[in-house]
Amino acid sequence: MLTPIIILTLLSSPLLIALIYSKVNDHELDVNKYASWGLGVAFIFFSIGHIAKTQGMVDMLPTWLPSRFALVYATGLLELLIGIALFTPKFQRQAAKLAIAVFIVFFPANIYAALNYTGLGGHQWGPIYLAIRAPLQLILITWAYFLCVKNRINN
Repeated sequence: MLTPIIILTLLSSPLLIALIYSKVNDHELDVNKYASWGLGVAFIFFSIGHIAKTQGMVDMLPTWLPSRFALVYATGLLELLIGIALFTPKFQRQAAKLAIAVFIVFFPANIYAALNYTGLGGHQWGPIYLAIRAPLQLILITWAYFLCVKNRINN
């Protein structure tokens, strides 16, 4: 059950480091920028999971879906592109909006995996895992919306 802790650490670290740096050096903190970077790091982590744990990701999908391996690779590529875009000021807001959509669209795969006790990332715990995963998804969506989309200074 280490994955949610890793995700939250990756998500918050750039903003936390920037906050400390801004306080020590008396600089203004660009919350949007560093929150987007954290979300970008998290999305790159997600994309790596699609490559490193491909079979586990395939197992998270219903067997009736065609081309499950291709779907896993395609979604991993999408997550990588979102992650990279979150580091590019011009695309941060749009990437954060797409990240929110991905969290919503991909969540049924987490429900399916938990209900079928898939052995990846805590899903083997069954439906109880959703008690951790659902709040994590809400945290990620809230982070993306309030820190990366809403009240952007530029764009």
